[in-house]
Parts: sequence; C-alpha cells; structure tokens
Amino acid sequence: MLRPGQTIAIIVLCLLTFGVVMVNSADMRVTLVGSDQPVPELTAAGVVASRPTIYMVLAMAALTVGALLPVRRMASGVSSLRGEHDGFRPLALATLAILMICALVYVPGLAPEINGARRWLRLPVPGLGDSLSVQPSEIAKWAMVVMVAWAATLRARFLGRFWVGLVPILIAVGVVSVVIVKEDLGTGALVGLVGCVMLLAAGARFWHFIVFVPFAGFGLAYAIMSSDYRMKRIMAFSDPYADPEGIGYHTIQSLAAIANGEGFGRGLGHGLQKFGYLPEARTDFIFAVICEELGIAGAALVCTLFIGLTWAGCTVARREREMLPRLMVLGVTATVAIQAVINLMVVTGLAPTKGIALPLLSSGGTGWILTSFCLGLVISIERTQPAAEELPAPAAA
Repeated sequence: MLRPGQTIAIIVLCLLTFGVVMVNSADMRVTLVGSDQPVPELTAAGVVASRPTIYMVLAMAALTVGALLPVRRMASGVSSLRGEHDGFRPLALATLAILMICALVYVPGLAPEINGARRWLRLPVPGLGDSLSVQPSEIAKWAMVVMVAWAATLRARFLGRFWVGLVPILIAVGVVSVVIVKEDLGTGALVGLVGCVMLLAAGARFWHFIVFVPFAGFGLAYAIMSSDYRMKRIMAFSDPYADPEGIGYHTIQSLAAIANGEGFGRGLGHGLQKFGYLPEARTDFIFAVICEELGIAGAALVCTLFIGLTWAGCTVARREREMLPRLMVLGVTATVAIQAVINLMVVTGLAPTKGIALPLLSSGGTGWILTSFCLGLVISIERTQPAAEELPAPAAA
C-alpha cells in the first residue's frame, strides 16, 4: 500500500502532466485560411518541447529537493527553543522580510500593470522566452505558512492567551494579508484564512477569533467597495446577464464552456471557447477548458486528484507528533485545498471572479515550482515519521 508521501508525489506528477497537456490545448489558436502560418495541432512532440513542460521538469525537481531536505532536523532545532525564546523578534523580522518581497511590485520598471493590478515581476531568463513572470504574493503565501508555524511553535504556551499569545501573530498575518489584498484580493484572503486555520490547530481559542470577525469583515468590505473593478465583479456575480458583453462576460463564457462539454466533452484540443471567447483560458479558467474538452470525466478527475492530495496531507498531519512539522503540513495542505476550492467556485459561477489559479494545473511557472517544493517538504516530513506501529498510543480519556 502506498504511503501518504508517495501518494502526494504521484498526484503532483499527475496534476502537472495534466496541466502541461491542458495549457498547451488552451494555447491553440485559429489560423486564417490562406495564411502562411502552420495550422496549430496538439501533438506529443509539441507538448514535450513546450514551455509548460520545462516548468513541469523544474517543478518536479523542486518537489525532489523539498522531499530530500532534513525538515525534521531543522524543525527539532526550532522546537528546542520553546520556552527559551519569546518569538517576538524573529516574528517581526520575518514579517518585515515578507512585506519587502510584496513591495517589489511597486519598484518602477519591475512590475507592469496588467488587468488593472500590479502582481507580477518581469525578470529576463534565457531559454524561457522574453521574461520570467514572478508573483511576489505567491512567494509571500508560502513564506507565511512557514512563519506562522514557526511563531506558533515558539509561542505555543501563550497561544491560549489573547494579548500576549494570539494577537502578535495575528497582527503579523493581518498586516501581510492587507498588503497583498491591495493588489490581489483572492491571495490576501487565502493567506489570512490559512493563517487562522493554523493558529486554531496550534491551540488558539476559537472565541478569540470572533473578536476580529467584525474588523475582518469591515476590511474586506472596504477593499471591495474602494475598488471599481472589484465592485463590478460583485455585480457580475449577482447577475452576469445584466451586462453580458461587459462585466458578466467572464462568467458567462466560463459557464458556456462547461455547458458545451456536456457529458463526454468535445474531445482533447477541440474546445471552442478558448479561441478568443474565454478570457484567461490557460490560467484562471483552465478548469472550464477541461470541462468543455473532457466533459464530466475530466472534471471528476481533477476533483478526485485534489481530494486525494488533501486526504494524504491531512493523514500526514494527523500522524505527526511534533508541533512545527504538523503545522507546516497542515498549512501547505490547507493552502492548496482552499485555493483549489476558490478557483473551482469562481469558474463554475459560485463565487465572484478573482485572479486565483488552480494549483499545479493553471499555467504558471513560479506557482508550479513553489507549490511543488512545499509539497516536497510535506513528503520529507512524512518519510521521517515512525511507522504506525511505532507511534505512541493515545492517552486514555
């Protein structure tokens, strides 16, 4: 029987392979009759030689590196400081470093404005086209998982206390989330939600979080109401057919692609909506392309893979006895699972449109690499866990 770590590795490989094929399919373009341009075809040779395949290789290499890192040994070093270190200084320094990464999008010349937001840095890299797109919020998202796990471990004995335990870490999570929300509402909300899940798992009291609910709600409302394009997305979600050629266009075309797939799909490479109708077909709305071309079977496969990945990650977290590795596994698993759910809800019209990708499937070099690396850390933690028969029995109630 496969171990959870092996299951994670196989699922990551399946998702990346599926992503390479579907991104290449979504990249197909119509060629005018009589033009000198070759007719685009989805061939095995073309897929192997494509840019997404390069990213897939890099992502699998990152997964391997993460799986081979001595995560447990490094975690034991941090755990040994519990009770000796208050965690305030490293928490402040880590938060400052993450904020500096997020601020790179405001450096002139580094981050062009795309779709009304500055989210990507353009870095020239030989062999990968004109430039490599790096999203600072993607780096911050995964750095926050490590930071929250680290801070919660150092301050574990204080987490049940409001002011000296929960508030300092929650302020750090909130500040980073607010900075990310300015340019990327979906990722900012994801970072805040995962941080809260990790803190609850670490021992924070649920009723302490209730105090912050009004502030979080007010902040979210302000972030939406202060942005014209976000307000339009809310309006499009409530009634996309009120402006079918304007603010409702994304949602309508996505639902049309899903409906056109019917039960069995049009066939791989034979989708129609990707030919200039469905915006962001290779990124945020790749699931709609999958539904149109592969039908219910393709949609079920995607959902099954993410459910399997979540189950394997939760199994590793449940078996883990050390606090820092357990929180890291939980944070990585929750990030992938919640991000996938948000994307699937957006594509199917169950949530307002937001720029958040489907992990390991939507086109994105740094996203694939960082997600794979973090899942590799989960594999590293799992492979150094004692066998089930060696685990101590739970204490009797």
